[in-house]
Amino acid sequence: MAQLTDKVCIITGGAGSLGLASARLFLAEGAKVMLVDLRAADLARALTALDSRNAASCVADVTRAEDVQAYVAATEAKWGKIDVLFSNAGNAGVVAGVEDYPEDAFDAVIAVHVRGAFLACKYGLPRMNDGGSIVITSSIVGVRGDGGGSVAYVTAKHAQVGLMRSVSKNAARRNIRVNTLHPGPIDNEFQINIEQGIGALTGLDGTALLNDAIPLHRHARVEEIARAALFLASDQSSFTTGSILMADGGMST
Repeated sequence: MAQLTDKVCIITGGAGSLGLASARLFLAEGAKVMLVDLRAADLARALTALDSRNAASCVADVTRAEDVQAYVAATEAKWGKIDVLFSNAGNAGVVAGVEDYPEDAFDAVIAVHVRGAFLACKYGLPRMNDGGSIVITSSIVGVRGDGGGSVAYVTAKHAQVGLMRSVSKNAARRNIRVNTLHPGPIDNEFQINIEQGIGALTGLDGTALLNDAIPLHRHARVEEIARAALFLASDQSSFTTGSILMADGGMST
């Protein structure tokens, strides 16, 4: 039996690898999916790849309140109130020590990850059906420190956990679950760029370094993280809220 039959879902960062893999899985489980991303061309490619009448898209900057209100309104106008809000948009920033970290890059990372998730909750919750689910993509670095120079990214991912825990208390009154998903390193372009930055900073092979630190000794496949997102989005997680779900190959243990 499909796990998301006729559920209305929003996925921000929908044109990226995790957003697209999650959209494909959600659609296969019967959902209607609104992809949200920053560039129309990226969304057009994503919709072509999905090739589904139950997928649509909305261009938005997740840091702008008016854009967030617009993608929420567009989703409701097309399919009705929201059942699943997957706040997945992200940016990596730069890799540098705190004393060298550019202030504008720090602000940009905080804006996308923290303000973006905050605005999604602020404007999405009132338009959600009772019993729905909010999923926020955090990271392995949202539960641990990191000496690799990703100071803004680490800070933002910790802040998302605080946001989730706060919002989950109020949303529970409506039986809406709010959780964070914490992937370890994923085999995708986003992670490659981070690892190249780690390599430039340390002089070491960033990918090999991380694989050595992961008990399963490999990066995740994006489809594996999408399945974790599906668990949190569906009724399979009906008694899970205010929680962090690690999908990190044991890296946090």
